[in-house]
Amino acid sequence: MSEPEAGRKTVLRTLERGLHVLEAVAAADGTATAKMLSRQLGLKPGTCYHLLRTLLAGGYVVRLPSGRYDVGHRAASLNRHLQRRSGPSPELAVILTRLHNKFNEVSFVSGWNHGTLTLQHYISGQGTLGVGDLDVGYTGHMHARASCKSVLAFLPEEQVAAMFRGVELDAVTPHTIVDHDELIVELAQVRRRGYAVDREEFSAGVCCLSAPFFDETGSPTGSFTVSVPAARFQERQAALTTAVREAASTATGLLRAGHLIVSPAER
Repeated sequence: MSEPEAGRKTVLRTLERGLHVLEAVAAADGTATAKMLSRQLGLKPGTCYHLLRTLLAGGYVVRLPSGRYDVGHRAASLNRHLQRRSGPSPELAVILTRLHNKFNEVSFVSGWNHGTLTLQHYISGQGTLGVGDLDVGYTGHMHARASCKSVLAFLPEEQVAAMFRGVELDAVTPHTIVDHDELIVELAQVRRRGYAVDREEFSAGVCCLSAPFFDETGSPTGSFTVSVPAARFQERQAALTTAVREAASTATGLLRAGHLIVSPAER
């Protein structure tokens, strides 16, 4: 291997490690220490300290008086840029807030954009419920998420077939649908009832219910979703179904009446 090629590989590995450190600092909410990060990420202490010093110098992390690390202003700025670009319209944000206030459970809105459903905004719920790695901008594992299945079900069947042709469906949890034929059957059921359910398919211990909203042409534009712990999903499913479908219906009505304009970032 030539020296330039070796150098490029070294730089890429270093960048990847630095990004992993930044992600871990963000996830720790101000409690991260160099020792903890080193152990969590499998890095040598010296390497971890070097990466932290680099991120600190660039403003991507800050060192708190306690010696712990938190996200810095440069990283926060990246997040603001992402939210400005992919965030929902004010009208959709209001509908989401109303939906959240009914249950105080994790609620989010996603937008369909060029073959990808992107999580645009979410509101946390009671307790510390987490839904896998979901965050603003997330687009992965479309076969395992209720928010995605609710939109996929109303796309042309040939489009859905093309999207998943040759794609391996990862088993995110033991409950994830990993068979293409089974997924097609599931989408047909979603289409008949008008909403999608994820029973611990994306995140263990978490169930989600989602309903799509449509533009004036009848094409799905996005979806509203509520996530709840599996332990209380059954008792709340009927009320969740009604509320989520009402939220989606409100957005559809606004779109079709011309009172809600979906930006290109949302489509």
